[in-house]
Amino acid sequence: MAQSHTIGFVTATLLAGGASAAVGLTGAIIGPGFGFGALGSAAIRSSPIGATASPLSVLQRAKPWLAAVPGGPLALRGKVVLVNFWTYSCINSLRALPHLRSWNERYASKGLAVVGVHAPEFQFERDAARVQLASKQLGVAYPSLQDNNYSVWQSFANEGWPGFYFIDADGRMRGYRVGEGKYAEVEQFIRILLAEAGQDLSNIPLAPATGAGIEAEADWNNLRSPESYLGYGKAERFASPGGVDRDLSRDYAAAPGLPLNHWDIAGQWTIGTEFATLDSSRGAIRFRFHARDAHLVLGGAGDGKPIRYRVTIDGVALGVNRGVDVDADGWGEVKEDRLYQLVRQAGEIADRTISIEFSRPGARAYVFTFG
Repeated sequence: MAQSHTIGFVTATLLAGGASAAVGLTGAIIGPGFGFGALGSAAIRSSPIGATASPLSVLQRAKPWLAAVPGGPLALRGKVVLVNFWTYSCINSLRALPHLRSWNERYASKGLAVVGVHAPEFQFERDAARVQLASKQLGVAYPSLQDNNYSVWQSFANEGWPGFYFIDADGRMRGYRVGEGKYAEVEQFIRILLAEAGQDLSNIPLAPATGAGIEAEADWNNLRSPESYLGYGKAERFASPGGVDRDLSRDYAAAPGLPLNHWDIAGQWTIGTEFATLDSSRGAIRFRFHARDAHLVLGGAGDGKPIRYRVTIDGVALGVNRGVDVDADGWGEVKEDRLYQLVRQAGEIADRTISIEFSRPGARAYVFTFG
């Protein structure tokens, strides 16, 4: 899996009509006065077909703003603007945040404005209060707006998370990138646009950002498991005997064998379009994966009380292989709807089976992602 590609990012068409997932995009940096291959990379493409010719006007009309632009959206005129499409439960979006925060901190005084456009994948991400809380927890200090109806997404002809769109100081869209990686080339492109605007960057050297915890870059060389949804709207490779009964509560059993990138559930569950909900007092999910990291987007019970869970890998306690959301014995709690990092392996990467056992009803499981 190449670094320049994201794992399982989806398109607006998919969200609207259930089409198949898009593939990663790479391309050459192109724009007025900027030729093909000038940076020796394929990091950025020219504006996508169908994108607005007036991106600042789109941002000026957009609402609601969760964190306002100082001076209002009109203050973006004359600045170099980096627009980032993201959603807070998406691992691909989260791994891009260290770079966005770094660029915002280092170049804001030179005329760069970073703007986050939060375009939700799941229903819980449409709640502005939840997005604001997540943004605070994740250190997203730059202006951001909520794009629940995908109007900004569609105006920019965006294709997935994370999406990066570059607007020069004259208000023209100069390029875009969808997917992770190539951050050094992206930063160079930002510097070119700032230099075109008359900014002196001689005292600001290139300085790559490094993520930690959930935000750490994926181990691309060992990543062989795809994003895998548990709601029947996008679910694949489900291994429990009898298959899925849509929107019906029933008892499921673990599969006798679990091939790589297949999953199963045990206990009484209801599998809905977006997520699977545990209905019994105890239940479990298993996934056979090959990656350093394993994450699961989880939602809590309707009563608002935490749900305890325990994670094992190949049937044993995690120990040093624990993710940031569990202890060494594998215990954690679902307290809020978000992505939980369950496993970060410290040793050899091989095919492993992760198992998550829940202590009471109400847990909602959305999607596995890996890194």
